[in-house]
Amino acid sequence: MNKFIVPIDFSETSLHAATYAAKLLSGHAGVTLILFHNYTKDLEAESALETLEQIKIKLVDKFVLPIEVMTHKEDDFIAGLERVVRHRGIHLAIMGITNRSALGQVFLGSYSYKFAETKACPVLIVPEDALFRDINNVMLASDFKNSQNVTPSVPIKSFLRFFRPKLHIVNVDEGHYVSLSAEHEKEKEQLNEMFVMFNPEFYFLRLYNVDEALNLFAEEKNIDLIISIQHNHSFLEKLFKRSHTKSLSYQSHVPILVVHE
Repeated sequence: MNKFIVPIDFSETSLHAATYAAKLLSGHAGVTLILFHNYTKDLEAESALETLEQIKIKLVDKFVLPIEVMTHKEDDFIAGLERVVRHRGIHLAIMGITNRSALGQVFLGSYSYKFAETKACPVLIVPEDALFRDINNVMLASDFKNSQNVTPSVPIKSFLRFFRPKLHIVNVDEGHYVSLSAEHEKEKEQLNEMFVMFNPEFYFLRLYNVDEALNLFAEEKNIDLIISIQHNHSFLEKLFKRSHTKSLSYQSHVPILVVHE
């Protein structure tokens, strides 16, 4: 994991994501941060590049890491970003979301979520009011269903090796009681084997509202980042529908890493 990209539309939300990314990566060896702007008209090209260079200078003055700038002309922002990510071999996209207004949620938020739905690369979604903290505690939300086959261990392990946080694996199920079912015990063993090098801790929450449960856990355990798997036929799928994922992101104020099955 060494190439990171931050799409910038020059809004405060995207600039916050860029600053967060620079703080996150500062001091790490062998990383490159790319500041990316997508424009639609030729007359915007020169001014966009100049503005990106100014942003780069400010970040380089504060943080220790190599930063590049890149502009790209494309009418479809998502398609353009996906093309750049695949062509440049980007390992992680870092994108912002806003909660200031319904209008901001529709436009700024939607780009992050639409890109997260692609399989171009993992996406780290940074709420606009997320305060930077070192990534010491990470929560992996799992539905404990066919975990061995649907958990994308490669990108998750890559992220965990890079930042070396404590891993908390959480399952929310209204059917949990005093003891785990045989099925949950089996899934736990498989996940533990998968991430054994990170000494994961497991938690089973008997709550009905998934968003609420994850947010409460994040607050209680001082979670610095949530890893959520996007795949079909599980309770996590609904987290990435418009209302649920936005609810989770805006309430928690904790960055969310979206990885794909």
